[in-house]
Amino acid sequence: MLRVEETFTVARSPEAVFDYLTDPAHLAEWQTSKTSVEPLTDGPMRQGSRVRERTKPPMGPEFEQVVEFTEFDRPNRVHTHIVEGPQPIDGTWTFEAADSGTRVHFVAEGELRGAMRFAGPLVAPMLRRQFAAYHANLRRYLED
Repeated sequence: MLRVEETFTVARSPEAVFDYLTDPAHLAEWQTSKTSVEPLTDGPMRQGSRVRERTKPPMGPEFEQVVEFTEFDRPNRVHTHIVEGPQPIDGTWTFEAADSGTRVHFVAEGELRGAMRFAGPLVAPMLRRQFAAYHANLRRYLED
């Protein structure tokens, strides 16, 4: 089982952080490996909404995945589940008001598949760095 955790603070309200993070129109801004994001569900994002993402990882070929919001508790918690895709790594973000804005706790976890299963000890540090960079982008976009 692969597990990556990170806690960081954003100088904005939990509502602002939650709304930005869950808006597909902003995903490729802060998750820079995304080459396209397409909502598959009509209307605003909510529990059960799905998006199709195309991702170009730092190493390896571009791939597509379908992601579903399986928890959507604005502005407290959001969980994304990979419905279709090569690596089922789910993500959970929780948001808590803090003196300087919002404390965000993030957990990514899942079982690696195929050859990646054997590369777990190498993949985890790479994913930690990648998510830390994504979250730095998130802070930058929200705090500017």
